[in-house]
Amino acid sequence: MATNIVWHKSSVGKLHRQELLQQKGCVIWFTGLSGSGKSTLAYALCQALYSRGKLTYVLDGDNVRHGLNRDLAFKVEDRAENIRRIREVAKLFADAAIICIASVISPYRKDRDACCALFPERDFIKVFMDVPLQICEARDPKGLYNFARAGKIKGFTGVDDPYEPSLNFEIVLPEKGNNITSPYEMAETVISYLEEKGYLRA
Repeated sequence: MATNIVWHKSSVGKLHRQELLQQKGCVIWFTGLSGSGKSTLAYALCQALYSRGKLTYVLDGDNVRHGLNRDLAFKVEDRAENIRRIREVAKLFADAAIICIASVISPYRKDRDACCALFPERDFIKVFMDVPLQICEARDPKGLYNFARAGKIKGFTGVDDPYEPSLNFEIVLPEKGNNITSPYEMAETVISYLEEKGYLRA
């Protein structure tokens, strides 16, 4: 990191922007296996919050790789850099008082812990999509599990690369003992959490 740089502080800060938007900036980080429903739920949540007059932005793992992270592959070091870049962008959105919704497999615990450490005010909400591998593989909306099983994709999470679950997710979906299957119903669970924690008001 360069040492000859200085942070320029603005007279308009996060609290001012939150007052303007009547919401608190935060990051909602959906994590889980490919096919667990992260992106579907992320966009359902975006739509539900939009209907309530709340400003959001979705950082989808695949979409980000079309631009910002197009130079990265899926090696361990590239995955770490992928998450580092996404969390830094997410932090900027949160500082802008926007509710940032990230949908990223983010399989390694240390990378998710590094994301948490970037948000000292605990404005980082981890949501684990607790969907078993066999269900994700049966869905296989992109055909990626078939490619991985055939050896055409290496280092694929859940097949030949691990997903390391955290011990302290703020939200786990679908909720145990609950027959909720609709992304919009699960989005309401997340919204209830945001309301309870005061994120939907300044």
